[in-house]
Amino acid sequence: MHVTTLPGDFYKNNYLFSFDKSKIQIAAVYKYLSEESYWAQRIPLAIVERSIQNAICLGIYDSQGTQVGFGRMITDQAVFAYLADVFILGPHRGKGLSKTMVQAFCSLAESFEVRRFMLATQDAHGLYAQYGFEPLSNPERIMGKKGITY
Repeated sequence: MHVTTLPGDFYKNNYLFSFDKSKIQIAAVYKYLSEESYWAQRIPLAIVERSIQNAICLGIYDSQGTQVGFGRMITDQAVFAYLADVFILGPHRGKGLSKTMVQAFCSLAESFEVRRFMLATQDAHGLYAQYGFEPLSNPERIMGKKGITY
């Protein structure tokens, strides 16, 4: 049986990066996702809480301990991983935080030896391409089923 040990906290450019879910400021994550993101407008708080509970999450915190970034990976830790809800608050963009976050998740996916690591993005193709993400070679094979809308 494979037991996951997540990486410990680390600092980059005076920002704390942590996989510790107890540090996540759910109100800040909820505010961004429900009010500012293009992908989760009006998402209910209970859904955000459940999504955090059931995923591997990485929070980014400034020197005052305020959450300024977030991302989560949904994975079986063997075959598949999906990166979701990645964001950096406006005043903290342009400092390499999203690059550090994506690299941390890619390293984790590599440690799990997943066969497929996916994500969806409307506007950050350049960021993710730096880490090996590319358009699907056979997108006609991928299907989806719509769930509820918020």
